[in-house]
Amino acid sequence: MTLKTMTTAIALIVFPTLSFAMGCSLETHTTDTAMSCAEGTMMDNETGTCVPVVTG
Repeated sequence: MTLKTMTTAIALIVFPTLSFAMGCSLETHTTDTAMSCAEGTMMDNETGTCVPVVTG
């Protein structure tokens, strides 16, 4: 193989691997999601569900 062919082959193997490794880290992913409840209800932190708002 020529030097040019080997350099191209190495570049095609290494560069995509580096881009995948740098683009995704576990520190940036969270499991928290935003949730909104319907009007007249609010989030219950203990159960994680929407419960009716009791007034009066």
